[in-house]
This record gives sequence, structure tokens and C-alpha cells, in this order.
Amino acid sequence: MSHGIELEPPRAAAPPDNAAVALATALLNKLNQGLMLVSMVALVLTALVLTYSVVSRYFFQAPTDWQDEASVFMLVGVTFFCTAYVQSHRGHIGIEALASLLPARVNAARLFMVDVVSALFCAFFSWKSWTLFHEAWVDGQTTSSTFAPPLWIPYAMMAAGMSILTLQIVLQTLARMTNKSSSERAA
Repeated sequence: MSHGIELEPPRAAAPPDNAAVALATALLNKLNQGLMLVSMVALVLTALVLTYSVVSRYFFQAPTDWQDEASVFMLVGVTFFCTAYVQSHRGHIGIEALASLLPARVNAARLFMVDVVSALFCAFFSWKSWTLFHEAWVDGQTTSSTFAPPLWIPYAMMAAGMSILTLQIVLQTLARMTNKSSSERAA
């Protein structure tokens, strides 16, 4: 457990033993890397949009009515599109106080249960997000501002991001279930 700044980039897990799971994991890793690049660009654009808004309002007394929603929409995308990448490195916050106290088999069972419950929660969240997207699309919902962008945009990003996160957790769980133990590999 580290409590300082980590200077090394996180290492990805070893490829799964199962060929189908390994292929799906490799494809998902490529998607996650692409989404991470898009998210980095969106984060920089968000900073530029907000800076422009402040400068135009302060120096030119020309307020903008679109910058808040554009920034929020981009931040929603950044947040949800990066979750699977973070999960692929097991980078989400976890409480590991019990890990060192439990026997290896019990800890493995605990980790499996956490993954199953996480996958179920994320699948439910994905389903609800897709229903929000569908309602916003069908009903033509927009925000209440004068800019009034359609709400299906952030709902689609939220739903897609959570669906990818669910897939990431399921693939990691399948890899853990199908991988041979290190003692079997040595034989």
C-alpha cells in the first residue's frame, strides 16, 4: 500500500489465459486508450472554454451563456469514459485493511464477491442510464438554459461509459475465474 505520489505509470495485468477473454480484453484496452486520449483533449478544451468565458466576461463585459453546459457535458464524458481505463489498472479507491489479515483463499473470495457486486451495480447503472438516454432522445429533452443543448448527449456518454466499465469488470472477473494458478503454470 502506497501513501505517496506514484511516479511510475500503473502496470497492466497479465493477459488472461483464456483466448476469448484475452482477445476481448485486448480490444477493450485499445478502446480505453482511445477514450483516454479523447478525454484528455476534452479536459483541455474545458479549461479553454472556461478561461475564454472568464476573459470575455471580465475584460469585454460580454457574458457567454453556453460555457457552463458545454463544460459540464465535456466533464461528464471525461468522467465516465475514463472509468474503465482506471478499472483496468485497478486504480479505483479500495479499502485494503482486510487484505493483509485474511488468508489468501478468503481474500480471493472477497475480491471475487466485490467484482460480482460491482459488476451488478454498474450493469444496473448502465441500464438506468440507457433509459434516461432513450427518454431524452424520444422526448427531445433539452436543458432549461437559453443555449438549450439536448440532454441525450450527456446521458449517452454516461450510459456508454458505464457500459464499458461493466464490461471491464466482467472481463476481469472472467480472467480471474479462468486463469490457471501460478502453480499450474509451472507444471
